[in-house]
Amino acid sequence: MKLLLNGRYIQVKEALSFKDRLYGLMGQTSIDYGMLFPNCNGVHTFFMKENIDIIGLNEKGEIIFLERDCEKNKIIKIHRQSKKTSILELPKNASTSLELGDRLFFEFENII
Repeated sequence: MKLLLNGRYIQVKEALSFKDRLYGLMGQTSIDYGMLFPNCNGVHTFFMKENIDIIGLNEKGEIIFLERDCEKNKIIKIHRQSKKTSILELPKNASTSLELGDRLFFEFENII
């Protein structure tokens, strides 16, 4: 899937497997894509090599939490039900045009 931000598309991988949810963007350098953690209300940035943007989304895709340029070795917890919250990790400063309350729409590639 992809997300249009600042006039360009960013590829977004959905973390569905245990491994993807465990590792996320951990250990990555030159991050140029995002990772969506559905049904999740907390992430950490331990073992990250780069800072990232962290966005919390409610069940409607509205931004309820936003931290830009989040440093490593932090724990981010959004105090809402995990089944109704998702977290999107993006490359550092990719979210500069976003604000709390904005709604994100993901585009899915057609699979034939």
